[in-house]
Amino acid sequence: MAFGRLERSEGPRPISDINMTPLVDVMLVLVVILIITAPLMASSLRLDLPRAEGTQPSDAPKFVTIGIEAGGRTFFNDQPVTAEQLAQRLAEAARQAPDTEVQLRADKAVPYGLVVQVMGAAQKAGLNRVGFVAEPGS
Repeated sequence: MAFGRLERSEGPRPISDINMTPLVDVMLVLVVILIITAPLMASSLRLDLPRAEGTQPSDAPKFVTIGIEAGGRTFFNDQPVTAEQLAQRLAEAARQAPDTEVQLRADKAVPYGLVVQVMGAAQKAGLNRVGFVAEPGS
């Protein structure tokens, strides 16, 4: 070794492997986004029921119609009924054909709680297919 002369060591070698950590991080973020947004895209709930574009009468072979006026009067197939009569008629319809569809026609001014009560009576009777009837949009 000479005086005043420093030895040079070989520098760090370049890494030739691919760093997988950023790729895994990005993929995990995409999976989380997919998990969060998938239920939102599958929701088919329409909140603007009184007027909707493209509503057509259903071709269901068996259905019953329940109407609710703004004052709260309930009708089963266009005949006024009480809550007890409605439950009896829904149970009878379910016994005759369990796949019967309930077409619910409610005025805009009807409180949501009353609509939920009617839907609950239908489900309690065994009728799980409930459709909301709306007028075509203008």
